[in-house]
Amino acid sequence: MKKILVTGGAGYIGSHTCLVLLEKGYEVVVIDNFCNSSYESLNRVQKLTGKTISFHEVDLMDLEALQKVIAKEKDIDAVIHFAALKAVGESVEKPLMYYQNNITGTLHLLKVMQNENIENIVFSSSATVYGDAKECPVKENAPVQPTNPYGQTKLMIEEILSDCANANHWNVTLLRYFNPVGAHGSGEIGEDPEYPNNLLPFVQQVAAGIRPEVTIFGEDYDTPDGTGVRDYIHVMDLAKAHACSLENMKDVQTFNVGTGRGYSVKEMIQAFREISAKDIPVKVGPRRDGDVATLTADPSLAQKQLNWKAEFGLNEMVRDAWNWQSKNPKGYVS
Repeated sequence: MKKILVTGGAGYIGSHTCLVLLEKGYEVVVIDNFCNSSYESLNRVQKLTGKTISFHEVDLMDLEALQKVIAKEKDIDAVIHFAALKAVGESVEKPLMYYQNNITGTLHLLKVMQNENIENIVFSSSATVYGDAKECPVKENAPVQPTNPYGQTKLMIEEILSDCANANHWNVTLLRYFNPVGAHGSGEIGEDPEYPNNLLPFVQQVAAGIRPEVTIFGEDYDTPDGTGVRDYIHVMDLAKAHACSLENMKDVQTFNVGTGRGYSVKEMIQAFREISAKDIPVKVGPRRDGDVATLTADPSLAQKQLNWKAEFGLNEMVRDAWNWQSKNPKGYVS
């Protein structure tokens, strides 16, 4: 495989994956609608690698435009599908928007893939499909029971992809991410949300003086310090998992992408205080709908079958996140 279509490639995980793909010699085609991303991320990826990305501003909801772009590009060997709305809390408040965008957009993409005889896809799924897992670390064969519409859309797309694979003899890899954090070591690309929905970018912005305090959503969970525990993974480790997936496409495969180690909200905030040498004020708020107490990965299957393993630990995750924030106080517009 040489030519890869990356949907949502200008986004946080997408841009880091494009960088890894270019470094490995792939030809990269990106489509994005910039609803939660910036073209500047792709500019910086091209500068870092010295290589060119073929970019098209397209919304997956626009089937005709999507068809024209993919037909024009020709000879696409595989798709990495990131493009989706992704905020758990927002999905609870606006479920119809999430179902329409994430499901319909994916159906359009798959229809075009079928028309153009593209038979390989790596899907950006999520550990939210496990819901409130009964056992942690969670394995891929654990029950799937999402607790929010965002997770439901990911699970539905997994099922749709499995059906397409069976009907069309496609190769499908489902990557269930845990909690991506950090940034490229250069500090040139990173997570740049207008309003953060995840913990670490919010902490970054508080440390940088952009926001006054971090809200901890619930400290009465059944965890050691009462705050939610998650498996955080460095975004560069996650990006490399996609490249490993392209090298091991076969039938339908599902993999957890995490470290196997959980950290609480309070632990993450304290680690950021230590790395940044900044005071980070906090307040405690109520639990958010759809959140669970603990969710960590068993990543052993990916280690065995993809020859992939997370390399970075907590210090590197926080260090690189702070490096990005410090170098880009206004994000990609700075």
